[in-house]
Amino acid sequence: MRALSHGSSMRAHVALALAALVLAGDALHPSLAAAGFDYKDALSKTIIFLEAQRSGKLPPNNRVKWRGDSALDDGKLANVDLTGGYYDAGDNVKYGLPLAFTVTTLAWTVLAFKPELEQTKELEHVHEAIRWGTDYLLKCAARKNKLWVQVGDPNLDHQCWVRPENMKAPRTLYEIDEKTPGTEIAAETAAAFAASSMVFRNDKKYSRALLNKAKLLFLFAKAHQGSYDGECPFYCSYSGYNDELLWAATWLYLATKRQVYADFITHEAISSSVAEFSWDLKFPGAQVLLAEFNMTSGGGAQNFKVQADNFVCAVLPDTPFHQVFITPGGVIHLRDGANTQYVTSTSFLFVVYSDLLLRTGQSVMCGNQPVAPARLREFARQQMDYLLGANPRHSSYVVGFGANSPTQPHHRGASTPVLPPGTDVNCGLSFGEWMAPDRPNPNELTGAIVGGPDKNDGFVDKRGNSSYTEPCTYINSLAIGPLAALAVRGAQLVATH
Repeated sequence: MRALSHGSSMRAHVALALAALVLAGDALHPSLAAAGFDYKDALSKTIIFLEAQRSGKLPPNNRVKWRGDSALDDGKLANVDLTGGYYDAGDNVKYGLPLAFTVTTLAWTVLAFKPELEQTKELEHVHEAIRWGTDYLLKCAARKNKLWVQVGDPNLDHQCWVRPENMKAPRTLYEIDEKTPGTEIAAETAAAFAASSMVFRNDKKYSRALLNKAKLLFLFAKAHQGSYDGECPFYCSYSGYNDELLWAATWLYLATKRQVYADFITHEAISSSVAEFSWDLKFPGAQVLLAEFNMTSGGGAQNFKVQADNFVCAVLPDTPFHQVFITPGGVIHLRDGANTQYVTSTSFLFVVYSDLLLRTGQSVMCGNQPVAPARLREFARQQMDYLLGANPRHSSYVVGFGANSPTQPHHRGASTPVLPPGTDVNCGLSFGEWMAPDRPNPNELTGAIVGGPDKNDGFVDKRGNSSYTEPCTYINSLAIGPLAALAVRGAQLVATH
């Protein structure tokens, strides 16, 4: 399965903080400058993958023709409607924490890259991707101090290799409430609602509903603190919930401009310098968002600009504070199992942060060593180009894009032929029939960014090699922004918006 992570006026400030971004490719790595990838095609396909992950009743404009309606009775066991949302990866379970993080990062993508998405004609598709998630999350959060956080028993689900349209495993429901808290999931869902409320401000009623839910869930997350371990061993929050509380408060602050959230950030929230941004560890995301607001965490212990700088210094290989392993071919490798999530998340943050630094005339400081914003953009482009094919294998890690792209992603729907509705699948035979054979999937999982290579740049394109061939929604959600910027700006060094 997927990786187990460890890891002027206020209005004007917010607008500037979320200004559209540029990605310059003044590459220090000569082979990358000449890579010449079709970033627009990669962008479009990356978004299509999210549509392949939809659960529920598919819309008439469904672009993934081998997908059909699925899990139409989700929630029935509790007499509620929990249809919709996303399957996170290659199985048929809906996990609340990564699903909400996918939505939050998609919303941030729109807020940061709106001009690029408009120019590439992908803005509406990303809006649809966000709303597919928020419509579902609103159902999950319909009652105060209660949140449905998972649909499907993963242990039972993993006993059958079957596409979601034909699954028959019980759709077990999991929830958090005052007696069974889950601060990480409640706060992440609050962040998703707050960020998305900014995206949909032209729809005042919907935006208000999202923001009201964000406020309530944040209060719930603070009042009933505790980690929810029900998604373990598949999504264990090793980092705890302080990062999610800071993350949610940050998005609520940006969405409302209310002092109560600023006070929480500066006096109550706990922050820390880390080298990872992921579904489990949100500190760097919040730090980049807050870097220009002259706030400090922990009552003044350290300002967010310093912590954002520390993240960059820990990642870049040419700083004295480098911590993150870089493969011989040049890509980030934190751990096996959906490692490309760290590639896309770092690329995203580097582009966002470089824009802020350029606009404010600042550099990253790694001790006494300044790092120019151009270096962040160059590294981000290098990382994205590696995924597209500028790597020792000269192979793409995006299904259906570029040279030698993966043909066997670890994914039930893509690897199983379309079957008539109601087909009774023999689970005992399903793995031998559809998972084990060494042959391309019958359905192309277009745009899926698979887990990626090992620490030596090696990769075996086989479904059973799940740590390296399984895609996840949150890998793709964080790739959309950098790809949109590359598609529009290419190698041009241009002024920020």
